[in-house]
Amino acid sequence: MLPRSRTTALALAVVLAGLGTPALADESPTGRAPLAATEPGVPAGGVDGPHSSDGVRGEVAPRAVARDDEPGTRVVLEQRRIAPGVKFSSWSETDSRGPVRSHLLAVDLDESSLQLDYAAPTTVAATDDVMSLARAREAIAAVNGDFFDIGRTGAPLGVGRSVTRGLFNARASGWNSAFYLTRKGRPQVGEVTLRGAIKERPAATVTNFNSHFVAPGGIGVYTQRWGSSPGYAVTQGQEKDVRMVEVRDGRVVANRARLRPGSKIRGLVLVGRGEGAKQLRKLRRGSATVRWWLGGRPSMVVTGSKALIDEGVVQVVDDTEMHPRTAVGIDRDTNEVLLLVVDGRSSTSRGQTLVELARTMVELGADEALNLDGGGSSTMVAREQGALQVQNSPSDGSLRQVANGLVVTQR
Repeated sequence: MLPRSRTTALALAVVLAGLGTPALADESPTGRAPLAATEPGVPAGGVDGPHSSDGVRGEVAPRAVARDDEPGTRVVLEQRRIAPGVKFSSWSETDSRGPVRSHLLAVDLDESSLQLDYAAPTTVAATDDVMSLARAREAIAAVNGDFFDIGRTGAPLGVGRSVTRGLFNARASGWNSAFYLTRKGRPQVGEVTLRGAIKERPAATVTNFNSHFVAPGGIGVYTQRWGSSPGYAVTQGQEKDVRMVEVRDGRVVANRARLRPGSKIRGLVLVGRGEGAKQLRKLRRGSATVRWWLGGRPSMVVTGSKALIDEGVVQVVDDTEMHPRTAVGIDRDTNEVLLLVVDGRSSTSRGQTLVELARTMVELGADEALNLDGGGSSTMVAREQGALQVQNSPSDGSLRQVANGLVVTQR
């Protein structure tokens, strides 16, 4: 295991010095099948999952060479303090695969004036660009967050919870690898899952909360925060063996065999598929006590495709496709959260594979790290000369509308 950095400056120096290749958790795919698009909004990917919400295939990386033996050039482009406890660094490097530009925000959680939080549009089934999300929260810096149901509902694929605004969306399984803050504000990377129950139907399984789809056989809970009542997009087009129940003030006011999309949600809308629909059908007019919560009761959550690093060991094996990347990591030695954006899909920056991204995070001092949405979604904004400015070069040529982001604010 590589030694950990003690300061952000040292972490960057480690990158610029060009450390050797860290050990991988598994150097081969171990027979795992590529991820298929088994649910709406999830683009097909390799053994480590999708690369970006847009599903664009990346340039295939040339065969890797041993990094210890490879001459490379690394140049620091900029280093500055954004605010007390927040440092920005930008650098370029070139190796046999081509040039790469990277941008880092190091956020010191020991600085009491700082708050790291989840930011999203007012409704879950909506998108906005990172700059607008940051401005709405009066943030001093931000990066994009979760993968999302691009071109459909716009909703994020996993779990989203804000310290200040509460739970936005969640699911019991399927997309739960998360960066989160515990109830005491300690950063972690791990699984965060939805728990839920309907008191009057104990056999019913609540699988989703304001999600872009309802799991087959499950039940989804939708609130005003979702937007208007969902349609058959959340049942993957399934129109038979589905159920929609409306609950207001703790009482069932409607129970239908068809969905009614587009109407205002006044209370809760429950959507069931298969066995979930059968359970909802038994809910008669009268009391209905629906509860939901997140396991472990974290204060803030954003999910991504896969953990890149666990206890300093690289967890990914995909060293094939090069893309723009966004990652979040934790340096336990400094108690810093590391927000990294790597440019790509351009002549000035080829992007990185997931293995390269993970190794970069290790070199920066991360003990744990998570892969967030990449491709045209990868965006970093930060305060510069008193105003928020885009710090990277988004590959779309403009700011993409995304589902959410991680923001740094001052209390």
